[in-house]
Amino acid sequence: MNEVEDTSDVWAQFSRSGSERGSVSQKVDAVARPKPWKRFLGRFLRQRLGVVAGIILVSVVTVAVLAPVLAPMDPNIQDLRNILRFPDAKNLLGTDDLGRDVLSRLLFGARVSLMAAVQATLIAVLVGLPFGLIAGYFGGLTDRVISFVNDGVMSMPGLLLAVAIVGMLGPGLRNAMIAIGIVFAPRILRIVRGSVMEVKRETYIEASRSLGTSDSRIIRTHVLPNVRSPLIVELSLLTSRAMLVEASLSFLGMGAQYPEASWGAMVGRAFTYVDRAPYLIVFPGIAIAVVVLAINVVGDALRDSLGRETRRA
Repeated sequence: MNEVEDTSDVWAQFSRSGSERGSVSQKVDAVARPKPWKRFLGRFLRQRLGVVAGIILVSVVTVAVLAPVLAPMDPNIQDLRNILRFPDAKNLLGTDDLGRDVLSRLLFGARVSLMAAVQATLIAVLVGLPFGLIAGYFGGLTDRVISFVNDGVMSMPGLLLAVAIVGMLGPGLRNAMIAIGIVFAPRILRIVRGSVMEVKRETYIEASRSLGTSDSRIIRTHVLPNVRSPLIVELSLLTSRAMLVEASLSFLGMGAQYPEASWGAMVGRAFTYVDRAPYLIVFPGIAIAVVVLAINVVGDALRDSLGRETRRA
């Protein structure tokens, strides 16, 4: 009897030591293997161009937020005695055709252009994401109908479609952003649909279905997190395109309206005076080019940093 008790005690001690060794090994693995966001951050920081572009974007956003503090004067104050004045000590970037300070309007225009691009991208997500999830997950007739409509919208020239939508809704920055969001929604839908079709074939999705998990819960807990990475990359690229389209619509007089300042509206108004005051078109044009380039570089860096993470997942 004593021998049996001794054996059970030894076995219990061995089991406890084994579990302790297992817990210790798990802790060591957890310490040795960095978390996914740390691996992503490390890969992103190794891309110098992406880091520089990110710093530029953060600086532009900071300047846009602090525009009321940084602007030397009110961007809408007119000084008709100093119209089309070249840059000098008083007006560092000159004045426009109404005598307004170009630097002040450039700073406030950053707020309008950035917010417009973000709004258009959010509208595209709100429209394209749910339809992409439904089409990719359920397939069949639902997928065919949604894809048919999506392909029809994508077959139209984007700028012409946006102009047509703004023509129906009326000129204005808000309507222009709605139009741009509708134009970009099919791109979001196609990206999400393709990602969902890959994810839904995974074994853990079939296991969740066999356990009786509802489709809505599977989409929310399993499918959507795996779609997040390619969606983030696409959003960064669409934001830069939205800024370009907003500039084009404002250039045509369908975006930001007087006296609202946006970079596109500044370029459109300066086009009339390009022979007399070329600086009017140079400064907002450079601002648009730099920000769009920075967003594209950050998008490429995100793609390279998230790609390996996505494949591992």
